[in-house]
Amino acid sequence: MIRSALAPQRRAIALGTLLATSWQAGEAAVPFLIGVIIDRAVAGGVGDLALWLGVLGAVYLGLSYSFRYAARSSERASEQAAHDLRMRVTQRVLHDRGGAETDRLPGALVSVATGDAARVGAVAVAVIFGIAAVGAVLVGAVLLLSVSLPLGLLVLLGTPPLMVLTRLIGKPLETRSETEQEHAAQASGVAADLVAGLRVVKGLRAEQAAVARYRQRSRSALIATVQAARAESAYQSLVLSLSGLFLAVIAVTGGLLAVRGDLTVGQLISSVGLAQFLVGPMSTFGWVGADIAQGRASARRIAAVLAAPEAVPGGEAVPVIPASGALRVRVSTLDLTVAPGEMLGVVTTDPALAVELVRLLGRSHDPAEGEVTLDGVALSSLAPAALRSVLLATGHHTDLFDGTLRGAISLSGRACAEVVDAAMIAADADEVARSLPDSAFEARTLSGGQRQRVALARSLAAEPAVLVVHDPTTAVDAVTEARIAGRLRGMRAGRTTVLVTTSPALLAVADRVVLVDDGAVRASGTHLELVARDETYRGTVLA
Repeated sequence: MIRSALAPQRRAIALGTLLATSWQAGEAAVPFLIGVIIDRAVAGGVGDLALWLGVLGAVYLGLSYSFRYAARSSERASEQAAHDLRMRVTQRVLHDRGGAETDRLPGALVSVATGDAARVGAVAVAVIFGIAAVGAVLVGAVLLLSVSLPLGLLVLLGTPPLMVLTRLIGKPLETRSETEQEHAAQASGVAADLVAGLRVVKGLRAEQAAVARYRQRSRSALIATVQAARAESAYQSLVLSLSGLFLAVIAVTGGLLAVRGDLTVGQLISSVGLAQFLVGPMSTFGWVGADIAQGRASARRIAAVLAAPEAVPGGEAVPVIPASGALRVRVSTLDLTVAPGEMLGVVTTDPALAVELVRLLGRSHDPAEGEVTLDGVALSSLAPAALRSVLLATGHHTDLFDGTLRGAISLSGRACAEVVDAAMIAADADEVARSLPDSAFEARTLSGGQRQRVALARSLAAEPAVLVVHDPTTAVDAVTEARIAGRLRGMRAGRTTVLVTTSPALLAVADRVVLVDDGAVRASGTHLELVARDETYRGTVLA
């Protein structure tokens, strides 16, 4: 996953690596040049001294610009990789066949698309500066070889085992980081659900229970975060300790060589300066290893979302256009037929069955047995995107997006202004618009009835050949509901509409109403006929 995420950023990473390595090489050259300058000064060569001072100035200028543009390239690669991953996760979540949201809270998916994507993107920076750190160690070793063969060999032979050991002790951090992200995602999911259902929570006076639930989840995330922080601290301290011990050996070796007379004053200063310089690359290995470990953990979480099995597999056919709108549901004991252009009311004594029926008609999933057909073609054989262009099934609970009211109603932007206006009037959402400043709103500030009217207007503005709605007016007052019912029939005239509801006002304008009891159609007729002759219907609708 990390490799595929960073592959499109190869050029930026390569450029950043080259510049960062140049910067580190320049940094390594500084103490070496200072030693050379001191030896030239001791020798009394004014011309050589001036030359080497010029070289030192040029090196400083080069390493300054190299670092500046290396940082720019690395950040560009990191942010672009994170952006690409966010888009891939978002596209998977919004895929017409679904499945990514299975067993995952919305907040958890947001955490994957933001926090995990950012951590994987940060690996680009780690790779660039990690490679540059390796280059710095090699350059430092070469320079030390030119000063002293033992010191150069010590660095060349000691660095690989140190890097392997660094990788091994980073394993626990990787595991802890994955656990931390998982708990944090769950806490985000609970928080998102809590905010989305704030009105319901307050209405039920369940604030304390909701807070207790979030506190429990947040505490689990806190414990996981603390454990991950401890693992990272232990990792960083171990890496720094090992690096410091290694550099102390280099410094002591250089001092002994100077005492024996194997090094000049300038060479001693160069070797000590190079040893001090190597502290930087060695410490870089610590945060690079930590970022890579955390990136690998996040990459696995992203890969799990991207590889989630589709909720609606199969089906690539396209429905006949224009669709006549004939529906038939034959699932278990239920056999329900909807004629083309009919407005059918469906009343179920089991609320769960109403939800399931809407999901089947919208092909959120396929039935385990039986089939649902549109114009004689099984929905399971149709591509979901193609199906939803002619059949729109909206559940009872709908989400709105902040912005302008017209933007919330015409999400796709395909509906013309006249259609949007008609939909707003039919759903009585024009009254909502008049109550809003500049028709702009935050979804959470709308009342339940206002949200339902806007959601219904959005469904009507799409003008599908077949529209299935589930209890679209439960939070609307009786007068407004009656007004919506009359306008709804006019707006949907000649097109198939299925009203899964127990609202007498909506059922009264339906061409036909069916009562589904115990998983089967038990009665059929107009609303008034069923009220007059069916006791179960009266109890369900008028209670």
